[in-house]
Amino acid sequence: MTTGFLKKVLILFRRRRFRSDLDEEMAFHRDQTARELIATGMKTEDARFAAARRFGNATRVRERSQEAVGFSCESVVQDIRFSARQLRRNPGFAVMAALILALGVGASASIFAFVDAALIQPLPYPDPTRLAFITEAEANPSLVNLSYPDFVDWRRFNTTLASLDAFGGGQFSITTPTGAEDIPGGVVSAGFFRTLGIRPVLGRDFQPGEDKVGGSNVAMLSYSAWQRRFGARPEVIGKPVTLGGVAYTVIGVLPRDFEFALLGDAEVWAPLRPVGDCMTNRSCHSLYAIGRLKDGVTVAAARAEMQQIARRLEAQYPDSNRGRGASVKLLSDQIVGDVRPILLVLLWGAALLLLIACINVANLLLVRSEGRRLEIAVRGALGASPARLRRQFVTEAVLLSLLGCVAGLGLAMGGMQVLRQLVSKDLLASLPSLNRIGVNGHLVLFVAALAAVSTLLFSVMPTLHLRFANLRDGLAAGTRGATGSLWRRMGSNLVVVELATAMILLASAGLLGKSLYRLLHVDLGFPADHLATITIGLPETGFEKDSEVIAYERELLRRVDVLPGVQSAAITNLLPVICDCNTDWIRIPGRPYDGTHLTVLSRIVSASFFATLRTRLADGDYFGDIVDESKPKVVVVNHAFANKFFPGESAVGKKFGDTELSPKSMVQIVGVIENVKDGSLTEEDQPTVYYPFNQTAPTYFSLLARTSQNSDSMLPTLGEAIHAVNRDAGLQASATMEDRIASSQPAYLHRVMAYLVGGFAFMALLLGAVGIYGIVAYSVSRRTREIGVRMALGAVRGNVYRLIFREAGLLIALGIAFGAAGSIETALLMRKLLFAVSAWDSSTLLGVAILLGGSALLASFVPARRAASVSPAEALRSDG
Repeated sequence: MTTGFLKKVLILFRRRRFRSDLDEEMAFHRDQTARELIATGMKTEDARFAAARRFGNATRVRERSQEAVGFSCESVVQDIRFSARQLRRNPGFAVMAALILALGVGASASIFAFVDAALIQPLPYPDPTRLAFITEAEANPSLVNLSYPDFVDWRRFNTTLASLDAFGGGQFSITTPTGAEDIPGGVVSAGFFRTLGIRPVLGRDFQPGEDKVGGSNVAMLSYSAWQRRFGARPEVIGKPVTLGGVAYTVIGVLPRDFEFALLGDAEVWAPLRPVGDCMTNRSCHSLYAIGRLKDGVTVAAARAEMQQIARRLEAQYPDSNRGRGASVKLLSDQIVGDVRPILLVLLWGAALLLLIACINVANLLLVRSEGRRLEIAVRGALGASPARLRRQFVTEAVLLSLLGCVAGLGLAMGGMQVLRQLVSKDLLASLPSLNRIGVNGHLVLFVAALAAVSTLLFSVMPTLHLRFANLRDGLAAGTRGATGSLWRRMGSNLVVVELATAMILLASAGLLGKSLYRLLHVDLGFPADHLATITIGLPETGFEKDSEVIAYERELLRRVDVLPGVQSAAITNLLPVICDCNTDWIRIPGRPYDGTHLTVLSRIVSASFFATLRTRLADGDYFGDIVDESKPKVVVVNHAFANKFFPGESAVGKKFGDTELSPKSMVQIVGVIENVKDGSLTEEDQPTVYYPFNQTAPTYFSLLARTSQNSDSMLPTLGEAIHAVNRDAGLQASATMEDRIASSQPAYLHRVMAYLVGGFAFMALLLGAVGIYGIVAYSVSRRTREIGVRMALGAVRGNVYRLIFREAGLLIALGIAFGAAGSIETALLMRKLLFAVSAWDSSTLLGVAILLGGSALLASFVPARRAASVSPAEALRSDG
C-alpha cells in the first residue's frame, strides 16, 4: 500500500513524462491497428480513420488512464481551479449565494455560542456533574428556601452525599470615599468552597468551626473586589476590613475565574452562623444548599433519600415542616433555570432562518444548473464521465459553502458582540458563563458541520439534474422539455417550504411581540411613572433597637419630603414588581385548623407608602404614622387576601396571627387595597399583608419618592439626602420604577426573545420574497415563448398578469397554509414563554399571513410586469 502511494506521488511530479509516454503508447496502438487493417487490403486513410474510431475518444482514454494511476490530487486541483473560474465568471451568483448563506450561518452560529456557553460547556468546577442543588420544596415551586435547623438535620442523616453545605445571599456595607456603599456578598458554611472544589489563590479557606457561634469574624474576597477595592495588594491578607460596622479579617482571595451564579457577582464571603431569630427558627426559611454526590450515587437516589428525611422531619416537627418536601437537582440545571427554553427557542429560530437561506441558495443553484445544460452536455460529449462531473459539482459546492461559512463566522463574531450588549447586568450575574462567549472549538465544529451539510445540499441539485437530464438535449437548439418543467416544480416546492418556514418565524415573532406588549401593560395597581427608588442598608452599629431605625426612617422621610421636585416619599422593605418572596404563615382564629400552612406575602411599609404609590383603597382605611410599638398591631391587606380568606364578607376588623395564634403575633385588618403587583409581572397576584414600619423596623429597606419632574434626575439628590442623615448608610440599586420594571427578568427575557426572533423573522421575510421572486422569474424565463404565442393570439397584459399571479398565488397560499399549521404547533411548544396570548391567536396569524402574502405578491410583480412587457416577435424567437 505504501509502495503504491509513493508511486502515485512520483507520477504526480513526473506528469509531463507520463503524459508523453501515454500519448506515445496510444499512438503505437492506433498505428498497430491501422497496419492490421491495411494488411487486409483497406486503403491507408480509411485504415487510420477506422483505427482511431475503434480506439475510442482519446480524451476519455487519457482521463481514465490518469485516474487509474493516481492523478486524483492533480484532478482535484484542476476541479478547484475550474470551480473558482466558474464563480469568478458569475460574480453576481457567487456573491448573492455566499451572502445569503453567511446570513443564515452567522445568525445560527452567534446563537449557538450562547447556547454553548450556557448549556453545553460544563460548570467551572472539578467533576461538576456530581454537584447538586438541594433545598426544600412546597406545592408552590417559588417557595423552596431551606431553614438552618433542617439543613443541620439533612447533613447529619444523609448517606448519599460526600458533603453538604448551605449558603445565602446578603449585602455588606463598606465605607468608600463618597460614603458607605452596599456590596453584594454571600454567607456560607465552612466547607462550601471545598464542596465546589475551589481553592483560594491567596490566603486560606474557611476552617471547620469558623461557622459556629463565637467563631472569628473572617472574610474572603472575590478576585475583582481584591483588585478594584484593595489595589490587588497581597498584604491585604490578615488585614481588617469593616463590613456593616463590624471588623472582619481578610483571610483569602478567590481565583480570578471563580463564579457562583446563584449568588451573582458576590464580592465578599463570610461564614454562615446560626445567630438571630431566623437562623434558630425551623419555620424561617432563608437558605439553599449544595452537595457533592458520592461516587456511583445518582441524583434520583439522593432525592429519594432527602425526601425520606423530609418526611421524618415532618413527622417530628409537624407545625413547621408540614408539607415540606425535598428538591435535589443538578447544580447546572438550577443555574440555567428558565433561560434554557428561551435559548432553545432562539436556536430554533436561527435554525429556521438557516433553512430558508439554504433553500434560497439551493434555488439559485437549481436555476444555474438549468443554465449550464449546454456546458454539461459539451463536457460529456468530449469524454467527461458522470463521476467526473459529479465531482466537479461537489467541488463547486465545497467552495461555495466555505465562502458562506467563513463569512458567516465573521458575521457571528460581530453578532456575538451585539448580543452580548443585550445581556443585562442581572442576567450576566445570574449566568456568568455568558462571559465565556467567543470563538472556541465547539463553535468551529458547529460551523464546520453547517459547511458539510450545506455542501451536501448544494451538490445534490446539479447532481440530480445530471442524473435526470438527457445530455443530448443540451446540444439541441431548444432547451425546452420535461426537464425544465421538473426543475420548475422542484423549485416551486422549495419555495413553499421557504414561505412556510418564514410564516413560522413571523408568527412566533408576532406572538412574542404581543406577549411583550401585554406584559409591559399589566395592571400594576399603581402608576409607575415619576417614581425614584434607592435601596438602603443601615450599619449594624447604632441601629440595634427598632426605635433607632424608626427614628432614622422618620428623619429621612422628613428631609426627602421637603426636597424640590419631591411630592411624597415612603419606605418599604421590598419594592413592588420584585419577587414573590418574604412570606408568612398565618392562621385565622375561629377557623378549623389541621396544620395546613396558609402562605401570604409579607411587606413592611411606612404609613406614607400607599399615598406615595397611589394605591386604590377598596375597603376600610390606611394605618397612620402614629401607629407604633405602643399601639395595637394593625395591617392593610390586598384584595387577593380578602377574597381568599374572607370571601363574601368584609375583611376589615378581622384578625389573624401565626400558626400558634400567639398573642404577640395577632394583628387586625384596618384596610383593603386593590391588588398591587408585588411579585413577578407574569405571576398571579398573591394574598399580601402590609405591616407598619413603625411596628416592625428592618435595617434593610428601600426609599420611594414620587416626583414632579424627571425621576431619574432626582436619584443623586436622594442619595445625598440619605447620607446627610447617616453617612454610613449603604446605598444600592438606584433606579426609577419604570427602569426596574423594564429590566425585570420577565420583561427583559420577553424583550430579548421578541427582538431576536423578530430580527430572524424580518430576514426570513426578505429571503422569502427573494425566493418567490426567483422562482417566478425563472418560470417566466422558461415560458417566454408561450407568453409570446398567447400575446400574438390576442392576449392582453391583464391576462399575462393573471397567469403569473395565479401561479405565484398558489405557491404563496400553500406556503401560508402549511406555515399557519406549523406556527400553531411551534407556539404550542413555546406556550410557557407566552404571556396572555394563545398559541392560535387569530389576529396575529391573520396579520402575519397578510404581511407575508403581500410581500410575496409584491416580489412577484416585477417578473410579472416583465412578462407582460414582452414583445411577441422577440418571444417567438426565444428559446424559452
